[in-house]
Amino acid sequence: MQVAQPIRDPEKITALQEVLKNHSMRDWLLFTIGINSGLHLNDILRLRVKDLKDKNLIHITEEKTGKSKSFQIDDDLKAEISEYTQYMDEDDYMFPSQKTGKPIKRIRVYRILNEAAKHVGLSDIGTHTLRKTFGYHYYQRTKNISVLRDLFNHSAPSVTFKYIGIESRNSG
Repeated sequence: MQVAQPIRDPEKITALQEVLKNHSMRDWLLFTIGINSGLHLNDILRLRVKDLKDKNLIHITEEKTGKSKSFQIDDDLKAEISEYTQYMDEDDYMFPSQKTGKPIKRIRVYRILNEAAKHVGLSDIGTHTLRKTFGYHYYQRTKNISVLRDLFNHSAPSVTFKYIGIESRNSG
């Protein structure tokens, strides 16, 4: 089994977003929120309309750790969320299954991401790709592994470097 990797190339991210948006606004939003928030997939799937609509700062409690986490939504993404949710109730899940109205399942997200990835020539894509992509680009912008380690709740910087696919001699 291959390990999911971050998407390192910004052009590939843009191409993947185009494929997803042409297929489904839901899928594009899920991907875009994932690569911009660093949230675990389960936390993304639990989001409801009221958690995101008309907000610039999002607060959640992580299911896995019970810790509070906050992240910013820029005005462009806020507008896309508003358009996507305009006919939804505030208690609706942001990423519902068309059949059940409940959140789509992890396996469905995996299939969505892999199908879109094929169209842009990417492999090694999985459900952790969203979080790893956030981490990789956060580190490239800031070079601050300590903050990223805290965001990800990892035990050591070396774990975070490995998670985001960066080799480091001084990562421990």
